[in-house]
Amino acid sequence: MPSLVLSDLSFCWPDGESAFDGVDAVFPPGRTGLVGRNGAGKSTLLRLIAGRLSPDRGSITIGGDLAYLRQDLTLDSTRAVDAVLGIDAQRKTLHRIESGDGTDDDYTAVGNAWDVEERAVATLDRLGLAHIAPNPEALDRTVGTLSGGETMLLGLTAALLAEPDVLLLDEPTNNLDLHAKQRLYAAVDQFPGIVVVVSHDRDLLDRMGTIAELRDGELRFFGGDFTHYQEIVETEQEAARAAVRDARADVRRQGRELIEAQTKIDRRQRYGRKMESSLPPILAGERKRQAQVSAGKLRGNHQDKLDDARRTLTEAQDALREDKEIRIDLPDSVVHPGQRVFDLDTELPTGQHVTLNVTGPERIAVVGRNGVGKTTLLRAVTGAGPAVPWRVLPQRLDVFDEARTLAQNVADAAPHATDEQIRGRLARFLFRGRDADVPASTLSGGERLRAALATILLAEPPPRLLLLDEPTNNLDLPSLRHLTEALTQFRGAVLVVSHDLPFLREIGITWWLELSESGVSEVDPL
Repeated sequence: MPSLVLSDLSFCWPDGESAFDGVDAVFPPGRTGLVGRNGAGKSTLLRLIAGRLSPDRGSITIGGDLAYLRQDLTLDSTRAVDAVLGIDAQRKTLHRIESGDGTDDDYTAVGNAWDVEERAVATLDRLGLAHIAPNPEALDRTVGTLSGGETMLLGLTAALLAEPDVLLLDEPTNNLDLHAKQRLYAAVDQFPGIVVVVSHDRDLLDRMGTIAELRDGELRFFGGDFTHYQEIVETEQEAARAAVRDARADVRRQGRELIEAQTKIDRRQRYGRKMESSLPPILAGERKRQAQVSAGKLRGNHQDKLDDARRTLTEAQDALREDKEIRIDLPDSVVHPGQRVFDLDTELPTGQHVTLNVTGPERIAVVGRNGVGKTTLLRAVTGAGPAVPWRVLPQRLDVFDEARTLAQNVADAAPHATDEQIRGRLARFLFRGRDADVPASTLSGGERLRAALATILLAEPPPRLLLLDEPTNNLDLPSLRHLTEALTQFRGAVLVVSHDLPFLREIGITWWLELSESGVSEVDPL
């Protein structure tokens, strides 16, 4: 039986910050959704399990073979399709044999994998990617020629082609169109071993049999799907909020009683001093000593009760989830009705002729299947030279100098901003203190998106046109809510490529465009 067990797992980053300390977990058979806020360490945990990172202490025991779909797969734009599939070495060996140059070692290396190219093409076809590699020769093309959604499905193909017992998926629905998501859902449903999925896709998480929450470096398992998990958490939070209210009331009550006790003590002491003046010195001294002992006991009893009440309040507050959330304030950039934004009249490399004339603060959604050319359309808009200041959030998030720090990258986009302004902006996106000084190459997918948003919003001059390519990828639900609210209040123009239909509806799209092989056409809201 496939198995996945973590024992006393501990890991610290090079700067000494602890990610996990003594985590013990046994993942159940079937599908487990790994959830947690951005930066909680979900991708780090998968990298540890996959052997891409080494733990400082503890062990990871895997029963069977493991396959891992990385979140940042789209960044490897120069890799060939067969390399992503993990069959590049086998193909070279087969080609040597077929050309008559094969050695005994080549025949041994091939083993029973004579049909590896055909199986790869068949698996691509099963996931709707037959157009990527309709024949074995097409396996030589690079990831850079594919869309983000096609790249993620390619990574899933690679994972399934390995026929693993344990499958790790990190944000597998990123960039996927609706049909591609359905194919991925079916593949996950049909997988016979253990699946661990990191995702913010509610539909996918509701297909899980178990939810594992990563919070403050600890794992907690909940039986059932994501909706059931949220119901449990909300019930616990209602109880925690009630406990906090009761504890605060008790602190106030104990504080009042301590003050009342002190008042009584003061009154008795004034009365005692009057009585002592009429008593012999020995009796007066004994009476004073007894009064001090009694007052100390009374005061100490009420102070103990107040301290207990404060400890109870602290424990109740610790049970509350006071998670950090990003804060987005888009620049107050106005595009007036009738103001020219951009004109586009071009033929895309994908073959479609596109004509667009955009004026005023339009909110345009571009939808269509993976690989049809939506990202290419956004590039064409930037190449046409918009008539207003613009900024683009690319799907691959490849906007950083990987060797420079996050703060340095933001400074490059806003050369006139002070260091204080830059760090203040980054703090609103949860990069506080030394978090702003990490190299861009170390950022997770969710961190890269937050960092890219911070860079765009501090750019000079402030953008009046936002070009957003799959902006909801990797965002946790609270961050998605903040992004939605910010875009709703933005007074400039927006051109957004997304497969997240609820998000598109909520930001008030005014013009829905579908890109297909024949070109761009206006469609009714989906």
